Amino acid sequence: MIEADVLVVGAGPAGATAAFNLAPTRKVMLVERRPRAAPRIGESLIPAARRLLSDMGLLEAFETEGHARCHGNRSVWGTPEPIETDFLRDPDGPGWHLDRARFDVWLRAAAVLRGAKLLAPARIAAIKHDGAIWHVTIETGGRPLHAAARVVIDAGGRTARVARQFGAGRRVHDRLVCGWMHGRADPSGPGAGFTFVEATEDGWWYSAPLPGSRRVLAFHTDADLPAARIARDRRALLERTRSTRELSALLGACGFAADGACGFTAAHGASLEPCAGMAWLAAGDAALALDPLSARGLFNALLTGLAAAEAADRYLSNEADALAEYDQTIMRMWDGYRRALATWYRAETRWRDKAFWVRRQ
Repeated sequence: MIEADVLVVGAGPAGATAAFNLAPTRKVMLVERRPRAAPRIGESLIPAARRLLSDMGLLEAFETEGHARCHGNRSVWGTPEPIETDFLRDPDGPGWHLDRARFDVWLRAAAVLRGAKLLAPARIAAIKHDGAIWHVTIETGGRPLHAAARVVIDAGGRTARVARQFGAGRRVHDRLVCGWMHGRADPSGPGAGFTFVEATEDGWWYSAPLPGSRRVLAFHTDADLPAARIARDRRALLERTRSTRELSALLGACGFAADGACGFTAAHGASLEPCAGMAWLAAGDAALALDPLSARGLFNALLTGLAAAEAADRYLSNEADALAEYDQTIMRMWDGYRRALATWYRAETRWRDKAFWVRRQ
């Protein structure tokens, strides 16, 4: 039997952040189903994350990791001509283009170094609350392990599998999917240091440089549209870039050559209702899954992971309203995000009669 104050399910950015912040004062068990960090699309971390990392005492160590600086955004959105915005006037400075797998490994290791106990690969086989304690059966290494915890944090991603067992409902707000690939690219060519987005009649493209002379290319559309079949096929996806003007020019100028990981994944917005209950709460994508257009997915994971740690600590200190207040905070974040997302999509008016854009008006 392992006893813990907090059981964190999922060792991605949200779960690792929660564990990192709880570990100095609470006994934390971190359960992750994957043996190692999986290849990810690659993600931009907005400048405001600097304050979060600094507050957690992680900024200096993070900056030694060598992720690529993001100096701004270039977009073809609402107009055929590209528009560029930079972070020169942002008080937080530049953001970052991450090697996501390496970032996830680093953050997880930081939580373990601070005292969190990590079980990976492992999965929750059974979980039940007796009114005071969570009784958990964890499968790891081919055998069951029994554990007890006072609070559970579901940071297990979009499925929110654990929280849904507790009666929470998953509300999916759209049908967005993403086909993506990695490849080699000249790090000093056009587009260096900038995130690029280009709208098309059936979705939108994303591309950004990654550390190590790499670049990510991704296409977003709805799962039920014909373009989704193209998004599943790397060769067809590369061929489709030729129909774009600015993106095609960018990929050609930097010598993009697909050669690495690729995938097809859900990218829809979704919310968990409620995000907290009796001795449990959810963080990261399990609580709020954001449309990638917002560029706030990873920031949301860090922010909600930190907020979940604070709420769990308050609950363990017998503050009765801690989890209800956390749920209200998450819902306010969701409302603000939804208003901003609607504004961004409505700025694109060139294809008002096309299904992808009609749905977002």
